[in-house]
Amino acid sequence: MKTWIAASFLCLLEWRLRDHEGPEARALFKEFTKRVIESTGDPRAGSYLGQRISLAIQRGNAASILGTVPRCGGFEDVSDFI
Repeated sequence: MKTWIAASFLCLLEWRLRDHEGPEARALFKEFTKRVIESTGDPRAGSYLGQRISLAIQRGNAASILGTVPRCGGFEDVSDFI
């Protein structure tokens, strides 16, 4: 259940960032970061969350780019990594 909630949050935040709702997305991220820090007691939790979101966005971007390239061989190792 926690994994589903985290995945849903990442999808929501990524969607908001892509739709140029920057200030609202930043406020949402700030509030969520505050709650994560309070629940874990680790002041670095917010940084870890930001890194995880950044990686999720990068992976989504890479998947989008690879989805536009025709399958001509040579990308098998790359697509397995993503």
